[in-house]
Amino acid sequence: MYLSDTTEDVRARAATVAVLPVGSHEQHGPYLPLATDTVVACAVARAIADAHPVQLLPPITISCSHEHAAWPGTVSISARTLYAVVRDVADSLRRSGVPNLVLVSGHGGNYVLSNVVQESEGMALFPGSGDWAAARAAAGLETSSRSDMHAGELETSILLHAHPELVKPGYETSDHLADDRPHMLTRGLAPYTSSGVVGRPSLASADKGRDVLAGLVEAFGPYLELF
Repeated sequence: MYLSDTTEDVRARAATVAVLPVGSHEQHGPYLPLATDTVVACAVARAIADAHPVQLLPPITISCSHEHAAWPGTVSISARTLYAVVRDVADSLRRSGVPNLVLVSGHGGNYVLSNVVQESEGMALFPGSGDWAAARAAAGLETSSRSDMHAGELETSILLHAHPELVKPGYETSDHLADDRPHMLTRGLAPYTSSGVVGRPSLASADKGRDVLAGLVEAFGPYLELF
């Protein structure tokens, strides 16, 4: 665990790839915490670090959540700030002997991460859309990725598995579908949901969350081969 690592622990591990969880601080309905995306990113990154020889970094906890600004508690930074922070982290890792960085993203609104990777060497973004799709299918999730956009079956399942103490009552009765979101980038999420939920959290289970994480760990192998 990164909180207990010493310099000697990192030296002994001699990893050439670091994983950086990138979350957010935004509303996730009345039953999941504001830190949900950070918790998800950390759960994925922790599972990867348990199975693969990588250096696990502490998370970025505030990112680009502007589409959720209508709800109290949401806090954002600009895309240019997130870009700069990620590049600074990558540069710092190289100076300490770790040339490669995988961004483990828990928030779909961080579009700028794709640009950072596109413009950099020795960097990747995980999970990709195909990785999520395969993990969802293997875990038996019933809701499509389009319908399961926010605080739905996927995120609730991962938290029920990794941190059930963070899930409050109410997810069982909070289903809300809004597949038609034509102007969300312009108008934000509020016109499409009053609760902040878009998905079917009633279908969530800890077993599904466990199996999603297992699928993502398996999908990470080819990313290591890139380096």
